[in-house]
Amino acid sequence: MTALPIEETLPALKAALARGPNAVLHAPPGAGKTTRVPLALAGEPWLAGRRIVMLEPRRLAARAAARYMAAQLGEQPGATIGYRTRFDSRIGPRTRIEVVTEGVLTRVLQDDPELSSYGLVIFDEFHERSLQADLGLALSLDTQSALRPDLRLLVMSATLPGGRVAKLLGDAPLVASAGRSYPVAVHYLGGGPLATLAARTAAAIGRALEEQRGGVLAFLPGAAEIRKTAALVAPRLPQDVLLAPLFGALPPAEQDRAIAPAPSGRRKLVLATNIAETSLTIEDVRAVVDAGYARTPKFEPRSGLTRLVTTRIARDSAEQRAGRAGRVAPGTCYRLWNEAEHARLAAESAPEILEADLAPLLLELARWGAEATHLRWLDAPPAAALAQARDLLAALGALNADNRLTPHGRQLARMPAHPRLAHMIVRAQSLDCAATACALAALLGEQDVLPADSRSVDVQPRLEALAGNGGAAIRTRLERVRKSADQLWKRLRPRSDGAATTAPRSTEIDVSRAGLLLAFAYPDRIAKRRDGAAPRYQLANGRGAYFAQPEALSNAPWLAIAELDGDPREARIYLAAAFDA
Repeated sequence: MTALPIEETLPALKAALARGPNAVLHAPPGAGKTTRVPLALAGEPWLAGRRIVMLEPRRLAARAAARYMAAQLGEQPGATIGYRTRFDSRIGPRTRIEVVTEGVLTRVLQDDPELSSYGLVIFDEFHERSLQADLGLALSLDTQSALRPDLRLLVMSATLPGGRVAKLLGDAPLVASAGRSYPVAVHYLGGGPLATLAARTAAAIGRALEEQRGGVLAFLPGAAEIRKTAALVAPRLPQDVLLAPLFGALPPAEQDRAIAPAPSGRRKLVLATNIAETSLTIEDVRAVVDAGYARTPKFEPRSGLTRLVTTRIARDSAEQRAGRAGRVAPGTCYRLWNEAEHARLAAESAPEILEADLAPLLLELARWGAEATHLRWLDAPPAAALAQARDLLAALGALNADNRLTPHGRQLARMPAHPRLAHMIVRAQSLDCAATACALAALLGEQDVLPADSRSVDVQPRLEALAGNGGAAIRTRLERVRKSADQLWKRLRPRSDGAATTAPRSTEIDVSRAGLLLAFAYPDRIAKRRDGAAPRYQLANGRGAYFAQPEALSNAPWLAIAELDGDPREARIYLAAAFDA
């Protein structure tokens, strides 16, 4: 096992957790914290035979960390080391360390508030400040103070100032580790409009491949930009370069291919979203091309809408990205902006809790039986977003006048979906179309299954593809959505004997119910066509909406709208279905 910088820090970390329940570990990229710390702490006497659970903010990182740790023990995941993500689980009776993500920790806490099977909760890469990490830490602190004073909590971060976290954890000791990195030369190539981002990135990739040895990792905002850039660079790639995209919606096998070492005599070009910023070590990378953007969800309390926004990254993200070029040898980073623009970037990325739709969080808090103000947060949830979330949950019948969960709210809280979609699924049972509702919720929760060149605003073709009419080109996307729909169905219809519930057949999807079901999820977005030639609509919440171009739905007298932008005057419709008033 190769020595890593974190090993010099392990005695101090063990001593800190032996003295008290909490600790903060600051370890730069390359220190080895993700894979060495859980193994080092697994034998500590204060665990008293209980398990360690480590929260990772991304599914790919969770699987990779568990596989690497298991390999160090000569095992496969599911033995001593296991993992649980939304679509995959490798846990066995001998498992001592669980790596989890995507709200799994929250579900574990809700099912067992004492965390009776666990002695240590680790929050890895906490600097990413995901909503689930903030919620998980708040609930864990509540469990520790009320039920389990012996429970240990460890927060690990690469860039977040540890003093604030240490204070939140009751003035916990802050342990710092050195990193393992090599110098990275940074070149500023200048900026340009978003419309030219793929072309500018492709040009920078060509320069990096020509000037540098080894692999190249390019950061782009999302899957669409990755595809455009790949189409531009693929015809001109040298024979020894293997092209590998990397983003969240890819099948696990393709993600694993992107992070695996290149075959002998080849080098890799990885086109990635910010999924590759932290946690993962992509072998053989010597150069980074950074487009300087990320796509993040932003909630607008005035409209009640969440939309994906392409924004400039902060300086801490830029440093993380550049550092990927110096993990195994000296490297080079090409930034598609200039030094003056770099100085104007925000210092840190905004925590998700300050910009997200808080309806899912408030539903979890209601299930937990606590007000947000009763828990300890690094950044408290904004009052305006909480008020918006409370109004929505009340309108869905999930909260009563005392802000407590109703029986309907308890049903919604069991579903792994946004409260709007959970409400749609539960209500659909009485209409005998729950299978269609699960399919529709899965479609809305995943990346669009239709190819970009054949998409329309109408949601019905997507349901038709899921029902079995999709071609081979979208088979992988459809399988992912079907898997998600099956999970929702099983959570809705659990069997009393604990056996798996038989998933509904695709033939049970009733495409004609799409508008009605969307109206359950988005009653505030039921829309009536205005009088006049132009296809413009008025929403139930009083706002206006329009089609940017002629659509098959343009003449529908009523719509139920699932997606539109946040323009406060008149919003563009992105996804809808005809609604029979």
